[in-house]
Amino acid sequence: MDMGNIHTERIEALRGIMEKNGWEAVIIKGSDPHSSEYPAPRWKQVEWLSGFTGEAGDIVVTMDHAGLWTDTRYFIQALSQLEGTGVELHKLRVPEAVSIPQWLSGRVKTVAVDGLCQSVSAVRELTEALGEGGLVVDVPDMLEELWEGRPLIPVTPIATLDVECFGGIPRKEKISWLRKWMLLQGVDRVLLTSLDEIAWMLNTRGSDIDYNPLVISYLLVSQDSVKWFVKKSSAEGEPDPDTLDSFSELEMDDVDIEDYDAVFFALSDFTDETAPVRLFVDPSTLNHHLHAYITDSYTEENLVLGTSPVILEKAIKCPSEIEHLRQTFIDDGAALVSFLHWLEEEVATGREVTEWEASEKLTAFRAEIPGYRGNSFENISGYGPSGALPHYSTPSEGSLVIPPHGLYLIDSGGQYLTGTTDTTRTIPMGECTALEKEDYTLVLKGMIDLSMAVFPRGTTGCHLDILARNPLWQTHRNFGHGTGHGIGYWLCVHEGPHEFRQNFNSQPLLPGMITSVEPGLYREGLHGVRHENVLLCREAGVNAFGDWIEFETLTCCHIDTSAVVVELLTDAELNWLNAFNDRVYRTLASVLPARTAAWLRDKTLPISR
Repeated sequence: MDMGNIHTERIEALRGIMEKNGWEAVIIKGSDPHSSEYPAPRWKQVEWLSGFTGEAGDIVVTMDHAGLWTDTRYFIQALSQLEGTGVELHKLRVPEAVSIPQWLSGRVKTVAVDGLCQSVSAVRELTEALGEGGLVVDVPDMLEELWEGRPLIPVTPIATLDVECFGGIPRKEKISWLRKWMLLQGVDRVLLTSLDEIAWMLNTRGSDIDYNPLVISYLLVSQDSVKWFVKKSSAEGEPDPDTLDSFSELEMDDVDIEDYDAVFFALSDFTDETAPVRLFVDPSTLNHHLHAYITDSYTEENLVLGTSPVILEKAIKCPSEIEHLRQTFIDDGAALVSFLHWLEEEVATGREVTEWEASEKLTAFRAEIPGYRGNSFENISGYGPSGALPHYSTPSEGSLVIPPHGLYLIDSGGQYLTGTTDTTRTIPMGECTALEKEDYTLVLKGMIDLSMAVFPRGTTGCHLDILARNPLWQTHRNFGHGTGHGIGYWLCVHEGPHEFRQNFNSQPLLPGMITSVEPGLYREGLHGVRHENVLLCREAGVNAFGDWIEFETLTCCHIDTSAVVVELLTDAELNWLNAFNDRVYRTLASVLPARTAAWLRDKTLPISR
């Protein structure tokens, strides 16, 4: 059956519900009740309705229009996947971009949303845009009656992080820190709704969401209790033994285990309180439906909205985490180098290696590492034109064969008990065109220039972003995605509050933060280039001019120099590249098989003008 027709039928069925209820527009959000970047299958409502599988995209349906709003990473993918569905692409993060609230303003007055999957902040922006007479209708799980066989809320085994063995801070210390913060802020309760914040606070991990070791839950902390609202068992029966052991450990640390839906009752329970209770929540991750329930129990004065303090505390890795991360990137780098050696040899023999087979082989190398817990995101394995899609989803059938020429891009990462990795390498598979080499080198210059940065305390990522873009801008080239993001510790591969991006972000870079640096360049139908290393922010000394910070590169995988146009590199860039490759060889040579170590020696020999 034509998938386009299926999605057209689903949109028409939704319009039938709209007409029956008097809704002029419906917004379907590509997230879940916790504002997660990657939702579990139950909340992949945008994909079910439209066929679009990108990680960032929202749908608006009116009686005469259906549109998908997404950013530059997914334009090509969206145009392909939306063909025949009647859904029109609306581009974000471009100069002429019009947001959903802006587009709806003046067109409609009544908009229905699934309040479980819309944040408080998003609904406020929408309400302001609709203006006087506008109405936002909260309809939790509005697609339920249309979505036959819709997945349930997932329940996967829950594990606890052994901080003594694998790094980190005990949960009791974290809870004590949060309670001190609450005293300083004058609040009695804190409700955490972001899943990675909850995982960090409790040192718990699960697999409710692919590639993200998270447990779908809420956490309510007061001065005398900690309540974790979580699904205890699946429809099939009791919790598994590992989960029960984890619950017992948590209960020994005075964490009460409650049912997921009991959060509604707990927030309105004041039976033990003798004075008004002040509740703190972060509106960027609190869903609109739960917020509406809270406002029935708390006055405006007693509901405190603000940015969760956990975000920044989580981003600054402690010494034991940093120590383990250094080793994790060495282990991960050895797997990457072994894969690249295998790929080059296989392609050289004339055997047809597809993008999918290459992706699976890299995963197999990573799986041999002790402490491996899966990939940190879906591998992006793309040759030539596939590499021109920044978030290319490699198909298991029909993917391109990697030939002995041109550029192959592999962006991948692993989840380990001792950290999370994320590395991109663009690989010259043989002879490359002059344009491929030039693009390859200019993107590499940007990554190197940002990696070499030294800056005073108080500097933000948006202040430094130009360092990675300038080599491209000088030749009138650019890329549409961010330059870098924070990375969790056996947590989400994307985390804040810091980032490298042109958009203003007031969060300074601080010692202990981990960040990727990944400039790119994409030529539709031809090739894509992206070089990505992961860096640690660290102290660089204090003098009369300030308190200085620099970067330490954690990634331990060589950069292929065969496509580098040496004349385009400055002396400083050339010295950095040679020193980086030499360090990779000296670090990995003793842990690699002899043949792979010899191959790596050749790949990391210094280059000169």
